[in-house]
Order: sequence, then structure tokens, then C-alpha cells
Amino acid sequence: MKEITLQLTIMAHGGAAMGRDENGRPTFVPYAIPGETVRARLTTEKRHFARAELLEILAPSPDRIEPRCPHFGVCGGCHFQHMRYEAQLQHKQIIVSDQLQRIGGFNDVAVKPVQANPSPWEYRIDVSLSPVPGGGLGFWSPGERQVIPIETCPILHPQLLALWQDFDLDLPGLRKLTLRVGDDESLLAALEVDGLEPPELAADFPVSVALVLPDKTAVSLIGDNYIMQRVKGRDFRVSPGCFFQPSLAGAELLVEAVLNYANLTGSETVLDAYSGVGMLTAFLAEKAAQVVAVELNPDAAADTAVNLHAFDNISLYEGAAEEILPWLDVTPDVVVVNPDGGMETAVIQAVTAMNPARLIIVSSDLPALARDGKKLAQAGYKPVEVQPIDMTPHSFQIDTVSLWQRPENKP
Repeated sequence: MKEITLQLTIMAHGGAAMGRDENGRPTFVPYAIPGETVRARLTTEKRHFARAELLEILAPSPDRIEPRCPHFGVCGGCHFQHMRYEAQLQHKQIIVSDQLQRIGGFNDVAVKPVQANPSPWEYRIDVSLSPVPGGGLGFWSPGERQVIPIETCPILHPQLLALWQDFDLDLPGLRKLTLRVGDDESLLAALEVDGLEPPELAADFPVSVALVLPDKTAVSLIGDNYIMQRVKGRDFRVSPGCFFQPSLAGAELLVEAVLNYANLTGSETVLDAYSGVGMLTAFLAEKAAQVVAVELNPDAAADTAVNLHAFDNISLYEGAAEEILPWLDVTPDVVVVNPDGGMETAVIQAVTAMNPARLIIVSSDLPALARDGKKLAQAGYKPVEVQPIDMTPHSFQIDTVSLWQRPENKP
């Protein structure tokens, strides 16, 4: 393929720096940094854009540093280890504004500086691994187009790294292995296999093992069928197929951002949709008169019942948000939604019909947030402010907490 010289100007969503070729066509180069001049080889050519692989850095950015991980650039887990952490945060703020403008059409959104993760290394409390051809476990490599063996991972919690390195598993039909470490350093291995027959296993070290079924519910094979996580002094039980934030320090920032935008005085009714294991629900219930939580996953709903047993001002509905919300008899002052990806149209219609004074969206999918925002704007809701949070340092992912209001609902 053709080799070109590019001056890179901006970081695009997805982790590649973008420059324009001699014809003005946007060209994306992974592992490069805005401000650099590079030599690259085109790998994909389309009419309106191109992709290229980095061959040589002709003029490096002052933000370029040596990556910590020997697998960086081959493993697909990290995208920004070649960049100073402060620069990562600056580029992520620009990306949030760009995505909301280009996809959502929002030209004047107040996007705050990205909140830095207090623990940018060794932060991940869970990791998903896949079988490597020929044996062992590893990560998917976009460049190699296969799962590759990994020896170390500097963003992984040390306990998980040790478990991974000691884990000897030869299980036919294994699709994915997820490892989690709890706040008390307890360990959980969750298996996803072809078929539903539980394998026979034995462990000679202290780790719980569970089988995750296709519907994301889990069956315990060894030990406890959950792990405990602690956020802002409160404990949360988390079952194997249930989502929890990958960084505890990042989770605390997220809670603080939601509470800041909710601005609760103690008299409000709050709707918490896609409530998971009840992490946000708990902190909202501490400051609201009533909280209504909606969660699809039966195991997550069961975890919520355990995690929030001390509260008497929470109503929990198990089921899909798009099915429950249209029939829910509640008039919330504040609505918090934390969807996996975007919201169904039925959810947006139901939420906007409730006319909450404050709508707070928690999202780790910028394009989905922008697309949902266009639909919300049609119903009169406008973005007031966005707080990005660096939940997963050194990756291109950006978590956001955003506040949306109708102009007539503003104080």
C-alpha cells in the first residue's frame, strides 16, 4: 500500500490521531499523537477517509513517552500508553466535545475537563481473557487478528495479575474467562463455555468459580457466587454476570458527579433506570425521599435487594426499561439512566413524558450518547453540562455524566 507523510492535528474517537492527506481526506493513524509529523502506510482507503499504520515518527510530540507495557501496540487493551497522562485527559475532553457536535449537533455544550483517575495504573478490578490458539489465555490483538498470549499488564490489579499467571486451565469449549478481585482481595473466576453443562473443576488456591449462562445469570461451581466491592464506604455484592465499574477510584468519581447534578435536598423522587447492582441507587436513596430502580438482569436485581436491604425508600422493578417505564406510575423530579450503549426509543419517550426537572445520563459510549441526545433535543431536553471521567486510563474509552434539562424546568 501507499506510504504518505502526515501532519496530525486531532485525536479521534477510537484512539487514532487524525491528519489530512494531500487531497484533504481525513486519515487516521493509531499510536500517533496530534502535533506529530509521521510517515505512515495506508491500510484502508475509502472515498471520504483512510486508515494507516505508523511507520516512523518524523517530528515527535513533547507528550510522547515510553509505554510501560511490553505488549503495547500489539495488545488491543490500551491505546494511549505512549502519551503523557495529562495529555490523554486533554485530548479526551476535546473528543467529547467533537462527538457531541458532529453526531448530536450540539455546538455549545459545556464540557468540563476530564476528571483524572487517582489510580491510573493497576486499577482494573476485572479482566476478560480468551483462549490462545495452542493453549493459554490472552487478549485479542486487532493487528494480529487473533488472541495473543500476554505475560504482564500494568493496568491490572496486582491480585488479578497473580491469579492470571497462576491459572492453569484446559477447558474444552471455553469462550471467555473473566477474573475479578473484591475489595477484600477475594477472587472470582467466571467461565463462559459452549453449551450449558457445568464442567467439573477443582482449585488448589482460594478462588471462587462460576459459570455465566447466556442470559448473564450465573451458576456457582466453587465457593461464593459473588464478589464484594466497596465504594465510598459502602459495600456492594456483585454477581459474576453483572456489570460493575472497572475502577473503584473511578466509581467514586462517578457517584460524586451524579450526586452533584442531582442536587438532592431530601424531598425528591428519583428514577434510576438500568440500575445494575444498585451502586448509584444507594447513594441517591441516602439523599432523596424515594427512589424507583429498574434493572433487567435477575442476578443484578437480586444483588440490589441485598445491597439496599437497609433502605425503606426504594422500590425495585425487575425487567427491561423499555417495557417497565411506559407503565410506571411515578412522577420523578430527577431521572438517572445508565444504559449499556444507547437508550431504546421507548425509554426516551417514557422518560421525557415524565418531565423530570433533571435528567442525568451516565454513559461510556459517546456516539450513543450523542445519538440519544438528538432524540432528547426533539423532546425539548438540552445538555446543560458534561463531566467526563477517566474510568479506564490509557484506553480511548471516556465515561461521562451529563445533565439535561428543558429550558422551562431550569430554576
